[in-house]
Amino acid sequence: MQKYSFNIGIWAMAGIVVALSQFGALDLYIQSVIMFIGINIILSSSLNVVNGYMGEFSCGHAGFMCIGAYVSSVLSVMFFAQDKIFGAPILPPELAPLGFPIVILISGLVSAVAGLIVAVPSFKTRGDYLAIITIAANYMVISAIENMDVIGGPRGFMGMKRVVNAMEDVVDIPWMMIWVILGTFMSIWMIRRFVSSTYGKGIMSICQDEVAAEIMSVDTNKMKMAAFMLSSGLAGVAGALFAHVLGYVNPQSFNIMKSTECLVMVYLGGMGSLGGSILSAIFFTVMLELLRFIIPALDTGMHFLNLLPDTYHLSQVWKWVLIPLTLILLMQFRPEGIMGNKELPDLFPRLKKFYKFK
Repeated sequence: MQKYSFNIGIWAMAGIVVALSQFGALDLYIQSVIMFIGINIILSSSLNVVNGYMGEFSCGHAGFMCIGAYVSSVLSVMFFAQDKIFGAPILPPELAPLGFPIVILISGLVSAVAGLIVAVPSFKTRGDYLAIITIAANYMVISAIENMDVIGGPRGFMGMKRVVNAMEDVVDIPWMMIWVILGTFMSIWMIRRFVSSTYGKGIMSICQDEVAAEIMSVDTNKMKMAAFMLSSGLAGVAGALFAHVLGYVNPQSFNIMKSTECLVMVYLGGMGSLGGSILSAIFFTVMLELLRFIIPALDTGMHFLNLLPDTYHLSQVWKWVLIPLTLILLMQFRPEGIMGNKELPDLFPRLKKFYKFK
C-alpha cells in the first residue's frame, strides 16, 4: 500500500508542477530554483550514505557528479541531437522523451562503477586517508576531462539544450522539471530503502565500530562497496540532471568547491539523517539565491551610510564567507546539525504511518 501511495504521490507532484508551469504560475526563475533544490537534495542525501550512515569522510563527491554530467551529455547529444562533432543523431529526436531516462540511468551506472574503483583502495583506509583518496579522484576526473578535446576539454561541452528542445517539440511541457522531481523522489526512496535494509544496518555497524562489525561476521568490504556505489551512482544522476538543466558543462564546475558544497549540506542537516539532508539542501539553495539579492542591497546601503569606501563594492564572493560562517555558528551551538541523526517521524510521530523509516 505504501509503495502505491509513494508512486501516486510522485506523479501527482509532477502533474501539479506541469499544471502550474503551463498556466504561468511558476516562471523560469522559480522553476530553476526548484530544480537546483532537487539536484542538491540528491547530492546531499547521497553523500550522507557514506559520510553519515557509514561514518567515513569522502571529500570528492563532485568528481562522480562530473562523470555523470559528461556521460549523460555526450550520450544524449550523440543519440538525439545534431552536433558538429558527432554529426547526425543516431536516433530520431522524437524519441528523446523515452530515451532520456535511459541516458540518466547509464550515467548513474558509470558513476557507480567509478565509485567502486575508488572504494577498492579505501578498504584499508579511514578518516583523513579516505579524504585524500577521494580528493585525488576528484582532481583526476577533472584533469582527464580537461585533456579530452573531443568533448571540449577545458572549454566545456554543450548541446544538451537541443535535446531538451527535442523533448519539448514532442510535448510542450517543462520536461527537465519533471525529470528532476522524479529523480529526487526516486533517489530519496532508494536511500531510504537501502538504509533500512540489511546492507544499511551493516554500514551503520561500520560507523559504530568496524572491527566489532567484522567480528560479528559483517562483510565490511562488501558493505563499503554497496554504499560507495549507491552514493556515487546517485551523484552521477544529479550531475546528469544538472548538465541538462544548464545546457552546458565545464570541468571546473565540479572542482573542490562543489564537493565542499556537498559537505556543507550534509553536516548542516545532520550526519545519518535523510530528512536533515533534504532540509539542509533546501535551506542551502534558498540561501544562495537570497544572497544573490541581499549582497547588492547591503552594498548599496553601506555605501549610502558611508560605511564602505567608494572604491570597494561587496561582490557575490562574500556569500562564500557568509555561508561557512553560518556553518561555523551551527557547529558551535548545534554541532549535530539541524536534525542530528533523527528523522522527521521522530519529531512528528503522526508521520510514522506515512513514512516508516525504520
